Amino acid sequence: MTSGTVGILLAAGAGTRMGRPKALVTDRAGQPWVTRSAGVLRASGCDEVGVVIGAAGDLVAELLVDQQVSVIPSPQWQTGMGASLRAGLTWASTTTAESALVHLVDLPDVGVDVVRRLLQAAEGPESLARASYRGNAGHPVLIGRAHFGKAMAAAVGDRGAGPYLRQASCSLVPCDDLATGNDQDLPSEGPRSP
Repeated sequence: MTSGTVGILLAAGAGTRMGRPKALVTDRAGQPWVTRSAGVLRASGCDEVGVVIGAAGDLVAELLVDQQVSVIPSPQWQTGMGASLRAGLTWASTTTAESALVHLVDLPDVGVDVVRRLLQAAEGPESLARASYRGNAGHPVLIGRAHFGKAMAAAVGDRGAGPYLRQASCSLVPCDDLATGNDQDLPSEGPRSP
């Protein structure tokens, strides 16, 4: 397994369409999405895991007390995902990691096998790869340290580093045999199989 990669879980949003922060949504077994997703990153081989929090931050932080993760507040989380990605990559910059794997809290069918496949694409600080599903770019995304600054600059408002990833010809790692990669935005949506 490739070392030198930290996991970043973006879990700061208010989940307005869901009716509550997605970090607090529970699966059918009663496990909060935030602890499940953090566990996926830990079990996949990430050296450290940081969870970016915002909406209902105190409640989410309480869920993470025994999860062996760093809690990363995103003070400007209301401005969109860009602020959360910048907070996560700023935290990753303080570690010695060569790359960061960015995952989203609302992808409940993305498991350890998907993250491990992305980690196998790591090639040090120049790494730049993202999971794809049915030929479409998705998450998680592997960002090498050499790209942190440009990825943060591209993360504005409610968009992440997508514009930079496209410009930099980020490689796609097919994962549709492992998951759907579909995010869940509405309470009526249940986990879906690939």
